[in-house]
Amino acid sequence: MSCSLIKFSSEDCGTCHRMSFFDSKVATELGIEFISVKLQDTVVYRKYRPILLKQYPTKEGMGWPTYLLVNDPEGEFEIIGELKGGIAKGDFRERLSNLITN
Repeated sequence: MSCSLIKFSSEDCGTCHRMSFFDSKVATELGIEFISVKLQDTVVYRKYRPILLKQYPTKEGMGWPTYLLVNDPEGEFEIIGELKGGIAKGDFRERLSNLITN
């Protein structure tokens, strides 16, 4: 399966920052494209906003950070699954692996 992991985060979020030490590396190791979207980067955020709003129309219930596993993020995207909130590296790898194998 060819998919992308989109991380929605904020520059002001300590948990988002801590997870940035391993999240992209884990995604790459699992053969998944990693896309980082900081809410303060308006150009990138506007590009991926429709994906976020499909999962969270009012942004209520989002975690910091929120990761969406998506097929075809540049086109007619399909959301496969999500991970949200602070997750330890081993748990992150396991949960992401489970998403891509289901």
